Amino acid sequence: MVVLVVVVVVVMVVVVVVVVKVVVVEVVVVVVVMVFVVVVVVLVKVVLVVKVVVVVLVKVVLVVVVVVVVKVVLVVVVVVVVVVVVVVKVVKVVVVMVMVVMARK
Repeated sequence: MVVLVVVVVVVMVVVVVVVVKVVVVEVVVVVVVMVFVVVVVVLVKVVLVVKVVVVVLVKVVLVVVVVVVVKVVLVVVVVVVVVVVVVVKVVKVVVVMVMVVMARK
């Protein structure tokens, strides 16, 4: 009778230990899966934020390029206008000098 009780107690202890180990392993697996899911979600959010930052930076660079191109075009236009004005004045002076020389003859 005592041996039967000892065997039953040992079997119960073994069953409890096995069940506890299985539950602990399941809990660990669930926790690992949850951590993996959280890491994936965080990485996806980081990628989305990086994408938004890249889009904003590209837009800023485009605006800066457009502003610089417009300024360069304006400077070129001003230089062309100044050159045309100077050429017209030089031509006027040459025409006046030619008229003066022709008038003396």
